[in-house]
Amino acid sequence: MSRHKSVVQRRKRRKRILKQAKGFFGKRKNAYRISKQAVMKALSNAYRDRRKRKRDFRGLWITRINAAARKNGISYSKLIHGLSAAKVKLNRKVLADIAVQEPEVFSEIAKTAKESVNGS
Repeated sequence: MSRHKSVVQRRKRRKRILKQAKGFFGKRKNAYRISKQAVMKALSNAYRDRRKRKRDFRGLWITRINAAARKNGISYSKLIHGLSAAKVKLNRKVLADIAVQEPEVFSEIAKTAKESVNGS
């Protein structure tokens, strides 16, 4: 009579992979070999894109700040330089939020940056 090796572990491993593949299309959800490849690909994409999301948001914030800065007659690079020269510690996320939510406050910030650029 043959001996079964690691039956519990094997079943547990397969169930885990198939559970992760739930909702995939076609054989990717129920064929173990195919679903294992699909899950590995999905997990690697998720890992990569968690980092990419941070870059994407930074680009979005810079675009929003640039648009608001140009409405106030200053370029993005001069605005950032002016804020650093004036020792205003606002990050891009907060600046973009102010630019969208409160344009009057952003125009005051832009005025401060203009004055510090022209003064230096």
